[in-house]
Amino acid sequence: MTEVLVVVEHSNGDVKRVSLELLAMAAGIGTPSAVVAGPGASNALATLTAHGAETIYVCDDAAIANHVVVPMVDLLAQLVNDKSPSAVLIPSSIDGKEIAGRLAIAVNSGIITDAVAVSSDCTATQNVFGGATIVQAKVTHGTPIITVRPNSIAPNEAAGAGTRVDVSVAISEAARATTVTNRVSVEKSGRPDLSEASIVVSGGRGVGGEEGFANVIEPLADALGAAVGASRAATDAGWYPHQFQVGQTGKTVSPQLYVANGISGAIQHRAGMQTSKTVVVVNKDAEAPIFDLADFGVVGDLHAVLPELTKLLQSR
Repeated sequence: MTEVLVVVEHSNGDVKRVSLELLAMAAGIGTPSAVVAGPGASNALATLTAHGAETIYVCDDAAIANHVVVPMVDLLAQLVNDKSPSAVLIPSSIDGKEIAGRLAIAVNSGIITDAVAVSSDCTATQNVFGGATIVQAKVTHGTPIITVRPNSIAPNEAAGAGTRVDVSVAISEAARATTVTNRVSVEKSGRPDLSEASIVVSGGRGVGGEEGFANVIEPLADALGAAVGASRAATDAGWYPHQFQVGQTGKTVSPQLYVANGISGAIQHRAGMQTSKTVVVVNKDAEAPIFDLADFGVVGDLHAVLPELTKLLQSR
């Protein structure tokens, strides 16, 4: 079977869940091969092997992290030209999409973004037009470059051979044009990462203010072990940080459970959570468009409903 290259996102070898999901997806297309680069790349080998990687291409050159995006593109272009894989799967993150676009140009191939499934013949399923339409698309020229949304498939627990292959890359002048000069650690809340969380509790304009997130939304999220999200209206009002915005101009999520509270359901927000497996809505407006997506809905004041729900969850 032909190799399928999977781009691994990690932090010092701590592999993000979406990369493990892509290894499982790659196994349905061909032979899954992981590409892991940057500082701490070697620390990821055990995890990648345990989740089905047959071959692991390792590049621990610090330059991968010291310059923005392009060194990874140079490395992938080199592997595509050398190995002729049947596809390249990349997480649909901000960096992942930029890498995919640049790689497609570098190797003269077609690209598909934000896939939620990829079949054995590399036909990708996408939700387009704000999630209103489901389409199937296929790259017709070159090596398919496909970015995939998190939570599109469960990780594979079957171990692969995990054969390590060390690779190096000549950093191009274009890659050296931008340099990382400083890094700032973001204080973590202890909650799951929003993009990868299996449960997301989101708040919108109906939350009423910053204190509504602190006193109502966050306690429910913590009771569920969930990530917290927010609508654009809430983040624009300064009630919650912009990095937690769910929507077309924010983050796209696809959790097993999405709880939308005080969110009207504008198309911009729907586009960011349309593929959630189960949607629960709490809104006092029975005519809110978000109810069109709901598997379960409560017409009521979230400030009364959510504290009671939180208490019940905590008691169990």
